Amino acid sequence: MEIISQLLPFIILIAIMYFIIIRPQQKAAKTHQEMVTSLKKGDKIVTIGGIISTVYKVEEQFFTVKINDDVIVKITKDAVARKYEDEA
Repeated sequence: MEIISQLLPFIILIAIMYFIIIRPQQKAAKTHQEMVTSLKKGDKIVTIGGIISTVYKVEEQFFTVKINDDVIVKITKDAVARKYEDEA
């Protein structure tokens, strides 16, 4: 009985950390992964570096993106921060 009463605060602390930190992080990662997998040619994206570009080609591990008419680069799917929505 003494062991349970000593471990109870730690169990409660772990449960609180799970619901405040870990669970929301997992939910955000899942939402981001779904967004990345739903991207298709022609979608505008913002990279982690802040570059706004258009998806030119979708590959298994990479996106080929068009930054302007002359510049086409290949980026990893992890480098996509979010989908760009025009505010205008």
